[in-house]
Amino acid sequence: MYYQAIPQNILFYLLYGGVTMMSLMACCYLLLRRGNAFAPGITTPQRLRRWTAAFFGFVALGHLWYLPPVFVTSHEALRMTLLIGASLDFMFVFPLAFFVIISMLQDHRRALWPAVLLVMPVVMALVWCCVSRSDALVPVIYGYVMAMGLAFIISMVLALRKYGRWLRDNYADLEHKEVWQSFVVLTAILLLLGFYVFGVGGPAYEYIVQFCDIVLIAFLLWRVETLQSLTPDPSPSGEGSEYAQDDVSLEEQSTSLATWRGAGGETISSLLQQHCIEQQLFLQHDLTLQQLAKAVGTNRLYLGQYFSCQGTNYNTYINDLRIRHFVSLYHEAVANQRSVSAQQLARESGYRSYSTFGLAFKKRMGQSVTAWMSEAQ
Repeated sequence: MYYQAIPQNILFYLLYGGVTMMSLMACCYLLLRRGNAFAPGITTPQRLRRWTAAFFGFVALGHLWYLPPVFVTSHEALRMTLLIGASLDFMFVFPLAFFVIISMLQDHRRALWPAVLLVMPVVMALVWCCVSRSDALVPVIYGYVMAMGLAFIISMVLALRKYGRWLRDNYADLEHKEVWQSFVVLTAILLLLGFYVFGVGGPAYEYIVQFCDIVLIAFLLWRVETLQSLTPDPSPSGEGSEYAQDDVSLEEQSTSLATWRGAGGETISSLLQQHCIEQQLFLQHDLTLQQLAKAVGTNRLYLGQYFSCQGTNYNTYINDLRIRHFVSLYHEAVANQRSVSAQQLARESGYRSYSTFGLAFKKRMGQSVTAWMSEAQ
């Protein structure tokens, strides 16, 4: 880990300098530019934008720190420089990488201090190695870092599953909101971490790390630019938890829904029929559960419980209405012998993205749009 010799050739210096400049420019871009250059219609979460800029900035500083060993001839001086660099990486770069991934989950503001606590033992062990000029703790550091990576993977899998449920319970349109791509970021970071800890030396090791840096920077820029900012609604219970309704038993949900009535005595089912289906509110882009609840005169908690008791979620409910509308439009067009495209009808059915419509249609109808249209003629 600490005795790698940086390749002494001009090609590597150019690559190394290019990655450093790329990180610095990405940091300045995210901090100084108002709005997105690559996705101007998307409003980026500011928390994610700031943490990603900080991550890029420290990656650039780390590259500058590791440059002096190129000119160091003493083996001991090289070892100390790399030990200090490793300490700084675990103190700043890796916690910031964790912060970036955590900030992509917008269902509620997750605490960041656990990531700091995770890396502190590594930092203290590396500081001890620097002070004592001993590598005795390096094998322990290896094991702890791998265990830390595994724990973070497990926690992220659970958090992403929970976040996915929150999205489908609260949003009709998931374009620019899903974050399964975070797995790609996580994989890239862990790949870098693996090379960093278990690098076997030689030019190939250093080149691979630089190319991984380039991929990671490009991906994070794309992710920040294309992730829509979401503002989680406060919990109706006042506890600030987006999952307060998950703690309510099905029996309690059924009881509360059975006794709930609107101002005119209507049930949630009749209110949805009146305000969502008959007025075709489901065709509105980016219709949220909160907006629908307001339109039908109930609150988000009751409406979310209603969908849960029906064995579905908000996203599936809206998609079913939109696909039924698409089917109705298509049959009407065929009956009137009008020539229409699936893309046009999908837009008229509330979808901005045809690919999103295609996936929803296949899930709902059990076959692709083109196959269904061929059979329906």
